[in-house]
Amino acid sequence: MAFLETAKERYTTKKYNSTERISADKIAELKEILRLSPSSINSQPWRFFFISDGETKTKLAEASYWNAEKINEASHLVVFSALHDVERFEEQINGTLPEGSINYYHRFLKSQGEQHVQSWMKQQVYLSLGFFLAACAASHIDATPMEGIENDRYDHILGLEQYHTLFAVAIGYRNAEDSNQPSITAKSRLNMEDIIRAI
Repeated sequence: MAFLETAKERYTTKKYNSTERISADKIAELKEILRLSPSSINSQPWRFFFISDGETKTKLAEASYWNAEKINEASHLVVFSALHDVERFEEQINGTLPEGSINYYHRFLKSQGEQHVQSWMKQQVYLSLGFFLAACAASHIDATPMEGIENDRYDHILGLEQYHTLFAVAIGYRNAEDSNQPSITAKSRLNMEDIIRAI
């Protein structure tokens, strides 16, 4: 499987080549791939921000603890946010989803309360993260998913109101001296028999 080899080579980049930028064509592809991300009942409770502007990237880096250097060196920063406003979400699905999906939402999700709905919407955004990281790896673009950020400051910098920042991903091309790449430091994963059962 070609993707198996891609999975073996993919890693969380710790140091980027600050002189190499992702082409506009590849960024356009990544945007379309994110748009096509899967979500439960096709709910799509998200908004994504692709940031290449130096000033904005610097502000976000300053709100990213130990991740600041990666963000400043990377070609782009992609911020993943989830809808927080349940009423706004219901307006969206009423205009886009079939009756069966809307009924599912009301019966199994909304019936458990607003907090449950908000948690469920965040879970959908994490699905898009996996999809995005796989797409980056398949496109030979390096990536660093980061939860170590100041979410509220991100919201303020990006002017978010009905959405809330969950995490960010730095993307670009690795520095040849990055010691975390698999050719230098072997990947560490649990054994197959410890995590997978065939029934």
